[in-house]
Amino acid sequence: MEQELWETGADVVVGLDEVGRGAWAGPLTVGALVIPRERRIYKVRDSKMLTEDERESLYERVTNWSDAWSVGHASHEECDALGMADAQRLAADRALAGLGVEPDRVLLDGNWDFVGRGNTTTVVKGDATCLSIAAASIVAKVTRDRIMRAESTSYPWYDFDENKGYPSPIHRSALATMGPSAIHRRSWVFMDHLVWNGLRRFVRPDAQGTLFD
Repeated sequence: MEQELWETGADVVVGLDEVGRGAWAGPLTVGALVIPRERRIYKVRDSKMLTEDERESLYERVTNWSDAWSVGHASHEECDALGMADAQRLAADRALAGLGVEPDRVLLDGNWDFVGRGNTTTVVKGDATCLSIAAASIVAKVTRDRIMRAESTSYPWYDFDENKGYPSPIHRSALATMGPSAIHRRSWVFMDHLVWNGLRRFVRPDAQGTLFD
């Protein structure tokens, strides 16, 4: 896909992918990456098809190989305050701004254009079929996983080092027993029947947290 766009005059083609949309805690993260025209890299796949060790080993190779890369986040507070659609747009804007180059074309995983700049091509299953999106997915996933592993030292009961903020039996059990931590998204529907521990419940008019990735 990148080759076809280069041949039509799009010099800067950016692959974009997000991670963390379906998590119950932590940020939503978007990776943006520009692949080089002449150099190729082996073993890059959709980040969900790789083990954690494989993603970590590829991270430095991918970032060093790329012409430009960046990661943007929307915090758990911003996910609550803005809703997921606007939080994804914000994280994407931050990722694109961090590249230091102006994209001629953006390749985006999925079928919804949350970039909204008029130069986006959505690619269903793009993280499995498009090199720049797959590379961006690795950068986004590794970056967010590292954040959640670091948070697990402050909130060990929720098992963030293993589940990265996504629902799991230990995560669910900790929430049912102790309520949410300071980095949980408090507008999500899973919060409705929890024990509350002094943190203010955040209620939006539109229910959130029904999608998982």
